[in-house]
Amino acid sequence: MLGSKNQNLSCHSCQKALELTPGQKIPKSEECPYCYADLRCCKMCGFYDPKSYNECKEPSADRIVEKEKSNFCDFFVLKGDGDNSGNKKDDLMAAANALFKN
Repeated sequence: MLGSKNQNLSCHSCQKALELTPGQKIPKSEECPYCYADLRCCKMCGFYDPKSYNECKEPSADRIVEKEKSNFCDFFVLKGDGDNSGNKKDDLMAAANALFKN
């Protein structure tokens, strides 16, 4: 679990900073070294959004009821990882506008 520290990443349960390498794959069994909370869960995913339908910004993802429990979601992306760290709405609008540019 050691690597270059991701400044913005903390445990969803105890809020302590985690040492994870950006882009690192998180196995289903990974736990917080401080409080032993599951790390490969919805609340640690970049798509997690309590205001979205099913609390997930990924419309194709299966519904996960227990957001703090480990799961096998195919869309899991660790918070703060490259593609998901920006404003997704702005990124999508820019891509759509680029398609229709003359």
